[in-house]
Amino acid sequence: MYGHPHAGPGEDVWEFVAGRSEQPMVELGWKSVGLIELTALPSIDAERWVPLVRKADVLLVSGGDALYLCHWMRECGLADLLPSLDETVWIGMSAGSMVMTPRIGNEFVGWKPPAGDDRALGLVDFSIFPHLDHESLPENTLAHATTWAAGLDCASYAIDDETAIRVVGSTVDVVSEGQWRRFDA
Repeated sequence: MYGHPHAGPGEDVWEFVAGRSEQPMVELGWKSVGLIELTALPSIDAERWVPLVRKADVLLVSGGDALYLCHWMRECGLADLLPSLDETVWIGMSAGSMVMTPRIGNEFVGWKPPAGDDRALGLVDFSIFPHLDHESLPENTLAHATTWAAGLDCASYAIDDETAIRVVGSTVDVVSEGQWRRFDA
Protein backbone atom coordinates (compact mmCIF):
# COMPACT_ATOMS: atom_id res chain seq x y z
CA MET A 1 0.00 0.00 0.00
CA TYR A 2 2.87 2.36 0.67
CA GLY A 3 3.18 3.77 -2.83
CA HIS A 4 -0.44 4.92 -3.00
CA PRO A 5 -1.04 8.53 -1.93
CA HIS A 6 -4.40 7.73 -0.31
CA ALA A 7 -3.63 4.36 1.29
CA GLY A 8 -0.30 4.53 3.03
CA PRO A 9 2.01 4.55 4.77
CA GLY A 10 0.27 4.46 8.07
CA GLU A 11 -3.09 3.45 9.42
CA ASP A 12 -4.56 1.74 6.33
CA VAL A 13 -1.61 -0.64 6.12
CA TRP A 14 -1.84 -1.48 9.82
CA GLU A 15 -5.61 -2.02 9.61
CA PHE A 16 -5.18 -4.49 6.76
CA VAL A 17 -2.52 -6.62 8.43
CA ALA A 18 -4.26 -6.41 11.82
CA GLY A 19 -7.53 -7.71 10.35
CA ARG A 20 -9.37 -4.46 10.96
CA SER A 21 -9.89 -3.19 7.44
CA GLU A 22 -13.10 -2.55 5.54
CA GLN A 23 -11.97 -5.29 3.15
CA PRO A 24 -11.89 -8.45 5.26
CA MET A 25 -9.06 -10.63 4.03
CA VAL A 26 -6.79 -11.29 6.98
CA GLU A 27 -9.77 -11.90 9.26
CA LEU A 28 -11.35 -14.68 7.16
CA GLY A 29 -10.51 -17.47 9.61
CA TRP A 30 -7.08 -18.57 8.41
CA LYS A 31 -5.19 -21.02 10.65
CA SER A 32 -2.30 -18.56 10.70
CA VAL A 33 -1.27 -15.37 8.93
CA GLY A 34 2.28 -14.19 8.33
CA LEU A 35 3.53 -10.93 6.95
CA ILE A 36 6.28 -10.18 4.46
CA GLU A 37 7.37 -6.63 3.75
CA LEU A 38 8.51 -6.49 0.14
CA THR A 39 10.64 -3.39 0.59
CA ALA A 40 12.67 -5.12 3.34
CA LEU A 41 13.19 -8.43 1.50
CA PRO A 42 16.10 -7.26 -0.70
CA SER A 43 18.12 -6.79 2.51
CA ILE A 44 17.31 -10.30 3.82
CA ASP A 45 18.91 -13.51 2.57
CA ALA A 46 16.47 -15.39 0.32
CA GLU A 47 17.09 -18.55 2.37
CA ARG A 48 15.27 -16.86 5.25
CA TRP A 49 12.06 -15.86 3.47
CA VAL A 50 11.66 -17.96 0.30
CA PRO A 51 10.90 -21.19 2.25
CA LEU A 52 8.13 -19.36 4.13
CA VAL A 53 6.56 -18.19 0.89
CA ARG A 54 6.85 -21.68 -0.62
CA LYS A 55 5.14 -23.13 2.45
CA ALA A 56 2.18 -20.74 2.28
CA ASP A 57 -1.13 -22.03 0.95
CA VAL A 58 -2.39 -18.54 0.13
CA LEU A 59 -0.78 -15.18 -0.54
CA LEU A 60 -3.09 -12.28 0.43
CA VAL A 61 -2.13 -9.09 -1.34
CA SER A 62 -3.73 -5.79 -0.46
CA GLY A 63 -4.38 -2.79 -2.68
CA GLY A 64 -2.52 0.45 -3.08
CA ASP A 65 -0.38 1.33 -6.06
CA ALA A 66 -0.02 -1.54 -8.53
CA LEU A 67 3.24 -0.31 -10.07
CA TYR A 68 4.86 0.28 -6.69
CA LEU A 69 3.84 -3.24 -5.70
CA CYS A 70 5.14 -4.58 -9.02
CA HIS A 71 8.48 -2.79 -8.62
CA TRP A 72 9.09 -4.22 -5.14
CA MET A 73 7.93 -7.70 -6.15
CA ARG A 74 10.62 -7.61 -8.84
CA GLU A 75 13.28 -6.01 -6.62
CA CYS A 76 12.93 -8.59 -3.85
CA GLY A 77 12.67 -11.63 -6.13
CA LEU A 78 9.06 -12.56 -5.36
CA ALA A 79 8.03 -11.96 -8.98
CA ASP A 80 10.57 -14.57 -10.14
CA LEU A 81 9.36 -17.04 -7.52
CA LEU A 82 5.63 -16.83 -8.36
CA PRO A 83 5.59 -19.02 -11.50
CA SER A 84 6.99 -21.94 -9.46
CA LEU A 85 4.24 -21.74 -6.81
CA ASP A 86 1.83 -24.08 -8.62
CA GLU A 87 -0.22 -24.99 -5.55
CA THR A 88 -0.32 -21.53 -3.98
CA VAL A 89 -3.47 -19.41 -4.25
CA TRP A 90 -3.02 -15.70 -4.94
CA ILE A 91 -5.79 -13.51 -3.51
CA GLY A 92 -5.32 -9.95 -4.60
CA MET A 93 -7.49 -6.97 -3.82
CA SER A 94 -7.44 -3.99 -6.18
CA ALA A 95 -3.74 -3.33 -6.92
CA GLY A 96 -3.03 -6.82 -5.54
CA SER A 97 -4.91 -8.15 -8.57
CA MET A 98 -3.82 -5.51 -11.08
CA VAL A 99 -0.14 -6.33 -10.45
CA MET A 100 -0.63 -9.76 -12.03
CA THR A 101 -1.73 -8.28 -15.37
CA PRO A 102 0.37 -7.23 -18.39
CA ARG A 103 -0.60 -3.55 -18.07
CA ILE A 104 -2.60 -1.41 -15.69
CA GLY A 105 -3.36 1.38 -18.17
CA ASN A 106 -2.13 4.96 -17.94
CA GLU A 107 -5.26 5.96 -16.00
CA PHE A 108 -4.00 3.98 -12.99
CA VAL A 109 -0.36 5.12 -13.06
CA GLY A 110 0.34 6.96 -9.83
CA TRP A 111 3.81 6.09 -8.61
CA LYS A 112 6.25 6.23 -11.51
CA PRO A 113 8.37 3.07 -11.81
CA PRO A 114 11.96 3.21 -13.07
CA ALA A 115 10.79 1.72 -16.40
CA GLY A 116 8.40 4.68 -16.69
CA ASP A 117 5.44 2.83 -18.22
CA ASP A 118 2.31 0.97 -17.10
CA ARG A 119 3.64 -2.60 -17.40
CA ALA A 120 2.93 -4.99 -14.55
CA LEU A 121 3.98 -8.64 -14.08
CA GLY A 122 2.03 -10.19 -16.97
CA LEU A 123 1.30 -13.46 -15.16
CA VAL A 124 -2.22 -13.38 -16.62
CA ASP A 125 -3.08 -12.20 -20.13
CA PHE A 126 -5.77 -9.65 -19.27
CA SER A 127 -5.96 -6.32 -17.43
CA ILE A 128 -8.28 -5.28 -14.60
CA PHE A 129 -10.20 -2.06 -13.96
CA PRO A 130 -11.20 -2.40 -10.28
CA HIS A 131 -13.91 -0.80 -8.14
CA LEU A 132 -16.40 -0.31 -10.98
CA ASP A 133 -19.16 2.13 -9.91
CA HIS A 134 -17.74 2.44 -6.38
CA GLU A 135 -19.41 5.27 -4.45
CA SER A 136 -16.04 6.63 -3.24
CA LEU A 137 -14.56 6.62 -6.75
CA PRO A 138 -16.91 8.63 -9.00
CA GLU A 139 -14.50 8.35 -11.96
CA ASN A 140 -14.72 4.53 -11.96
CA THR A 141 -17.69 4.34 -14.30
CA LEU A 142 -18.37 1.93 -17.13
CA ALA A 143 -17.80 4.78 -19.60
CA HIS A 144 -14.37 5.44 -18.09
CA ALA A 145 -13.61 1.70 -18.10
CA THR A 146 -14.56 1.50 -21.79
CA THR A 147 -12.12 4.32 -22.63
CA TRP A 148 -9.43 2.68 -20.46
CA ALA A 149 -9.90 -0.70 -22.19
CA ALA A 150 -9.64 0.88 -25.64
CA GLY A 151 -6.11 2.02 -24.80
CA LEU A 152 -4.87 -1.48 -23.99
CA ASP A 153 -3.51 -4.19 -26.26
CA CYS A 154 -5.00 -7.08 -24.30
CA ALA A 155 -8.37 -8.32 -23.10
CA SER A 156 -9.57 -6.64 -19.93
CA TYR A 157 -12.25 -6.73 -17.27
CA ALA A 158 -14.02 -3.94 -15.42
CA ILE A 159 -15.17 -5.37 -12.07
CA ASP A 160 -16.92 -4.05 -9.00
CA ASP A 161 -16.13 -4.99 -5.40
CA GLU A 162 -18.57 -7.91 -5.51
CA THR A 163 -16.67 -9.58 -8.35
CA ALA A 164 -13.59 -11.78 -8.55
CA ILE A 165 -11.69 -13.25 -11.45
CA ARG A 166 -10.57 -16.83 -10.89
CA VAL A 167 -7.66 -18.19 -12.89
CA VAL A 168 -6.82 -21.89 -12.68
CA GLY A 169 -4.21 -22.94 -15.22
CA SER A 170 -5.40 -21.46 -18.50
CA THR A 171 -9.06 -21.29 -17.42
CA VAL A 172 -10.41 -17.85 -16.52
CA ASP A 173 -13.87 -17.31 -15.10
CA VAL A 174 -15.70 -14.53 -13.32
CA VAL A 175 -17.35 -15.07 -9.95
CA SER A 176 -19.77 -12.25 -9.25
CA GLU A 177 -22.79 -11.06 -7.37
CA GLY A 178 -22.25 -7.62 -8.82
CA GLN A 179 -21.38 -5.74 -12.01
CA TRP A 180 -18.64 -6.58 -14.45
CA ARG A 181 -17.79 -6.41 -18.12
CA ARG A 182 -15.18 -8.03 -20.34
CA PHE A 183 -13.54 -6.06 -23.13
CA ASP A 184 -11.72 -7.84 -25.96
CA ALA A 185 -8.38 -6.50 -27.16
